[in-house]
Amino acid sequence: MTGNTHRAERPMEEMHAALERSLIAEYLRSRGHTLESVAKLPPEQQVALLRSAAASATLKLSEIESRAKFVDDLGHG
Repeated sequence: MTGNTHRAERPMEEMHAALERSLIAEYLRSRGHTLESVAKLPPEQQVALLRSAAASATLKLSEIESRAKFVDDLGHG
């Protein structure tokens, strides 16, 4: 791996992480929470809510990646 490739991957990873955090925050808002309010919940409720938020974010990220690949494939087809 060259230095340029590594540098190109890092911003993509950072963008992916930022999008994931945004999707989790959106999920929590849709349930009437923020990360701060979740921290005040009993531990079992925190875990359940954050697992659901992470699962939702993962599903949406997969959908976004699939759509991007589809559009990219259309452009090369």
